[in-house]
Amino acid sequence: MRKKSLYNFLGAAACAVALAGCVTPGIAPRTASHAVPASYPGTYAAAPADSINPAQLRWKEFFIDSNLTALIDTALRNNQELNIALQEIRISKNEIQVRKGEYLPFLGVGVRSDVGRPGRYTLRGATEEQIRIREDHRNPNPLANHQVGAFASWEVDIWHRLRNARKAAALRYLASVEGRNFTVTNLIAEVATSYYELLALDNQLAITRQNIEIQRNAVQLVQLQKESARTTELAVQRFEAQLHNTLSNQFSIQQQITETENRINFLVGRYPQLVVRNDEAFNALVPPLVRAGVPAQLLQNRPDIRQAEQRLLASNLDVQVARAAFYPALRITGSAGFEAFRPGLLFTTPQSLLFSAAGDLMAPLINRNGIKSVYSSANAAQIQTAYNYERTVLNAYVEVSNQLASLRNLGQSYDEKARAVAALNQSVTISNSLFRSARADYTEVLFTQRDALEAKYELIELKMKQLNAQVNVYRALGGGWK
Repeated sequence: MRKKSLYNFLGAAACAVALAGCVTPGIAPRTASHAVPASYPGTYAAAPADSINPAQLRWKEFFIDSNLTALIDTALRNNQELNIALQEIRISKNEIQVRKGEYLPFLGVGVRSDVGRPGRYTLRGATEEQIRIREDHRNPNPLANHQVGAFASWEVDIWHRLRNARKAAALRYLASVEGRNFTVTNLIAEVATSYYELLALDNQLAITRQNIEIQRNAVQLVQLQKESARTTELAVQRFEAQLHNTLSNQFSIQQQITETENRINFLVGRYPQLVVRNDEAFNALVPPLVRAGVPAQLLQNRPDIRQAEQRLLASNLDVQVARAAFYPALRITGSAGFEAFRPGLLFTTPQSLLFSAAGDLMAPLINRNGIKSVYSSANAAQIQTAYNYERTVLNAYVEVSNQLASLRNLGQSYDEKARAVAALNQSVTISNSLFRSARADYTEVLFTQRDALEAKYELIELKMKQLNAQVNVYRALGGGWK
């Protein structure tokens, strides 16, 4: 009889499994492509066999300005966004322990007491009447029930639903670590970019002040020429207007310096204060030749690509977890302890011993539409993360390509602009000399000074863009977080 019951139970379980497997919806997951081009376009691209890559350098080796490295070091300790990312890592790590505990047996201890007086014509009342417990004056009335013992339950992870959930949580933890690394990379790049912008503004301010002195001298000169009837009041007013325009630019640059300093202070996690720097060394900074290595290195160096990959692996496991919900779940429960209607009899053995064991195997039937929806959502999320991974890889390649081209073109543009500034400086000297000897009109002097000032501004901006392009190449290649 027992064997027959066992066979019936196993047969029913097998039918339930077969039924669940037959009606599981088949949705094909998307396999993300890991293919990248063999090299980068342009002359800055390295040969396919070349593995030289500045991303392999630590940021303290890449940036040599001691003031800049001090700012970056402070930012890595105090930046609020980075500290927020660190807490996300801790939350993800705790989620692993939560998931791990779900597939381990649960064991607890407890104490319970209840009291009740059932009606005589109820099952419990009739039983008590039959064994005449109430006739004993030592027994309480109404009758109580006291329990103390251990209780255990365990869901047997037949389909690896719980284990896959734990693995997915572990992968998301790794993704959060890569997310923090990506934040580190961007933070270092942003601090360096703002620092170079601050140096450029300092140099623009210095040039502006030099031009203010030159223009003040020019105003005095043209006033003397007016007094000697060699020019008119119109020339005096034009020179004064140019002087006031340059003074206005000075205050505008000073405001930009204040805002840039405050942005740097915000990034390093401190209130506004003076940012220590050496603006005189700005023009001596020369971006080195960058060898980008091979695009395949992006898959190992870029934290955002590594993060997208971990999320993709986690979403693949999520699909398996959702699929396992269609199959029967086996749960085993048991308890052992002592039970008696009077505390004094609680530990009287073997009469008060209590133990139980049970197992149930259940497959969903009624709520399958809800499970199908969860499964379909998990598949859609997996496809979404696959596309996101491919988009992240493509975006990384495009960023590197753009920054390499920018670094190359900015270098050529800077050389041409430097020649233009040299020619305009000579033009200013010549125009002033000709104006003093009345061989040139004052408008030629004004236009020449304006063009020279604008060219100097542009030359400094090109230098800043060169340095920022160098930083952006370093960031785009995945450097800074190691």
